[in-house]
Amino acid sequence: MTKTFTLTLSCPQRPGIVHAVSSFLLSLHCDIAEHQQFDDPLNHAYFLRTSFVSADEDLDVAGLSDRFAEIADSFGMTFRFDDCEAPRVIVMVSKLGHCLNDLIFRWRAGTLGADLVAVASNHEVLRPMAEAAGLPFVHIPVTPDTKPRAEAALLELVDELDADLVVLARYMQVLSDDACRALRGRAINIHHSFLPGFKGAKPYHQAFDRGVKQVGATAHYVTPDLDEGPIIEQEVIRIDHSFDPARLATVGQDAEALALSRAVRWHCENRVLLHGHRTVVFS
Repeated sequence: MTKTFTLTLSCPQRPGIVHAVSSFLLSLHCDIAEHQQFDDPLNHAYFLRTSFVSADEDLDVAGLSDRFAEIADSFGMTFRFDDCEAPRVIVMVSKLGHCLNDLIFRWRAGTLGADLVAVASNHEVLRPMAEAAGLPFVHIPVTPDTKPRAEAALLELVDELDADLVVLARYMQVLSDDACRALRGRAINIHHSFLPGFKGAKPYHQAFDRGVKQVGATAHYVTPDLDEGPIIEQEVIRIDHSFDPARLATVGQDAEALALSRAVRWHCENRVLLHGHRTVVFS
């Protein structure tokens, strides 16, 4: 029986990185199944993702990390090994269900690369959708007075369910700076790409009034800077003058679902490497 692992790393550019990684894997009798790399000459940085297979039943992530540490130190690498177990995901929603519905469909079809373990919401509207899919639904009401308690309950739920990722699938609450920091690198949000051009209420009506020609959506990591986290994926759909606000919203929801599902899958497959305010995505 074989086991599959991935190695992701970043480090300063210098010769010998690929040789060091491939020699390390060869010494453990591992077979490389997929390899991608990116040289960033502007920042003199190097990024790598390698998927490999091992027949050694005793090999695990901790053992790989310990054995690789000396090589990583010599190259100044930031690295991570992962096994192929699907990450555990909590989906946060409010009242709109298009993104949740798409994530559930892909999860049940086995194409999401993640294991949905719960749906949490500040409203009860989407409870039937979650429970119909066999997912626990957790109602966490939020008011200005209860917001700190609600966020504490969310973080407790993450710990209780041992969740690897929180997906804000049109969750219409702004997380506090403390919550964003607690979930750094493991929370993904989706919003329409009209931001920051059309902030506030009814963005599709604002876009209609301005006669936009493209509708889009952006999936990004959650940070204290509202809707300005490192971008993982964007989807754009061209439209024309015949689209009223309702049709704009429908097309926009399609873009949101596509961008979010890709971002979740790529994150869960360890294809996204953070690099400051940017990402390197080995799609």
